[in-house]
Amino acid sequence: MTGKCVHKGCGKTFSDPEEDCVYHPGPPVFHEGQKGWKCCKPRVLTFEEFLTIPPCTTGKHSTVDDTPASEPPKVTEPPPTPAPAIKETTLPERPAISPAIAPPAPAKPAQEEPDSDDPSLEIPVNATCRRKACGATYTGSSAREEEKCTHHPGAPVFHEGSKGWSCCKRRVLEFDQFLKIPGCTEKRRHLFIGKAKPPGEEKVESVRNDFYQTPSSVNVSLYLKKIDKERARVDLTANAITFDLPTADNKRFQDTYKLFAPIDPEKSTFRVLGTKLELTLQKADSTGWPVLRSDDKWSGERIQVGNAGRA
Repeated sequence: MTGKCVHKGCGKTFSDPEEDCVYHPGPPVFHEGQKGWKCCKPRVLTFEEFLTIPPCTTGKHSTVDDTPASEPPKVTEPPPTPAPAIKETTLPERPAISPAIAPPAPAKPAQEEPDSDDPSLEIPVNATCRRKACGATYTGSSAREEEKCTHHPGAPVFHEGSKGWSCCKRRVLEFDQFLKIPGCTEKRRHLFIGKAKPPGEEKVESVRNDFYQTPSSVNVSLYLKKIDKERARVDLTANAITFDLPTADNKRFQDTYKLFAPIDPEKSTFRVLGTKLELTLQKADSTGWPVLRSDDKWSGERIQVGNAGRA
């Protein structure tokens, strides 16, 4: 008996019910921009990364979806806020943390897939089509001219609770329903492996960053996945930061940021995380930073950090 496994992260067509199935037993978790699965720890930022999180459990294939439903968020009413006391001849204090945070970068368009598989590369049996919402598996058949690939060429769209694809109009509310939206575009052949990657390192031109500050420091995040901790270099000087960040997937980001104001490089630190580089820059003075880099656009108004003076 042949069937298609409905376990999350598997989706293979199987004929042996005793065959091992590697899948996610828990529901998806989307929280504050992060995406992952309740059954394991990895959290990522983009939907494409979410789809590549490796399954965490080994079991048997199934045609019945036994994934537990996502728990509804608990809503708690905040305690009543007492009316603020009125103080005469007292100016309000400004918050200790500046609101000067760089605006988020616009969403990247979906990366365009190559039109066909590289004929010089061998396709492994049971490879899954890389086009979104297709899910076909390679059986080793040589009759590839007869294949039909129905997929979504666009990007996923999650907006105010509704879910869908930018390439078609249908919108649903549940994530499981979103995964079942049939493709809207058809191509003649599936895409199992794509083109061979050219030899050598791929240069990363720019990375997204944001920051916030306190009276004494500027805390910066550079978003770059899979940074190689052993080979990464971050050189801090009083007025600039030089980055040389190779990654585990053969990419490299190199750049120098000229800073808005001087820092104390001896007291500044950084650390490499799974999806980003975090820096804590110790200010050399109490200047408020409206931007991170000296060549970033800003209004010309300096931001005061700390308490405002009293009249």
